[in-house]
Amino acid sequence: MLHWRLQPEWTSPAVLLAQAVALLAAQFVGQRSGWVLALAAVGLLGIWAWLSRLRRARAILDTPTARVASAAQGMVELLGRGRPLPGRPLLSPMTHLPCLWYRYALYRRVNDRWHLEERGQSDQPFLLEDDSGVCEIDPEGAEIHSNRTESRRTSDRKYTETLLIEGDPLYALGEFRTHGGAHLALDPRADLDALLNEWKSDPEGLRARFDRDGDRQISQAEWQQAVQTASDEVRERHLALRRLPPRHSMRKPSRGGIYLISNLDPQRLGRRFAGLAWLHLASSLGAWFGLVWLLRQPG
Repeated sequence: MLHWRLQPEWTSPAVLLAQAVALLAAQFVGQRSGWVLALAAVGLLGIWAWLSRLRRARAILDTPTARVASAAQGMVELLGRGRPLPGRPLLSPMTHLPCLWYRYALYRRVNDRWHLEERGQSDQPFLLEDDSGVCEIDPEGAEIHSNRTESRRTSDRKYTETLLIEGDPLYALGEFRTHGGAHLALDPRADLDALLNEWKSDPEGLRARFDRDGDRQISQAEWQQAVQTASDEVRERHLALRRLPPRHSMRKPSRGGIYLISNLDPQRLGRRFAGLAWLHLASSLGAWFGLVWLLRQPG
């Protein structure tokens, strides 16, 4: 079963097309009520698209770029180069090229009309590397913009394929998290309890280690020594874990924020969104002015 989803780069063209269809339908109907509904629809679509594009433009242009090694936890903007995960090569399904990420659509001609036959995109993580470190990027749920799109066509088939490839300049805006190292979340109390329970499950081993007077019983003092030893072991384990190199990752914000990945220059991408925002605002204002003018006309 195919699940259709409007791709990010087609959002604005789709809104403008829907607005044009609404106006053409009103002209075809030729009634005042039809024009009222069409202009209201155009105005509402324009407002939604304006807010959507403006939100992205502001997020891109107003968020300072961070370095991977020193980025704060939470919403972050990163710039670097794309790299695949070691040992996990990814090939695009249409051109079979090595890549970091792909999106494709395959169409079949039936009775002189093109019908969508198959579409999909990869969800395998890849890496963004800057001069300070490496961040693993999870593309699931991301709005991805790439200038690497290829289309091919035969007599009865055609496909489009969009890629991100190794070495591409990468821009990513999303939820940044650091795992391990000084940021590793550890629970000393829970780990101490788990270690003591492990020792208690082996009574012979516990006596061999802590029964100092040889009466084959663990006295209160001997048990306190066991607790102190276990606490020291847990502390050493935690120190060793925190000395391990940290692992950085980015994903879709858990609270529904913007998640963007692109191989385009971020300033150019931000200006593109800003330009589209003003275009949608103009279409919306034009519709609302037209609606007000129409409603003021005598029935």
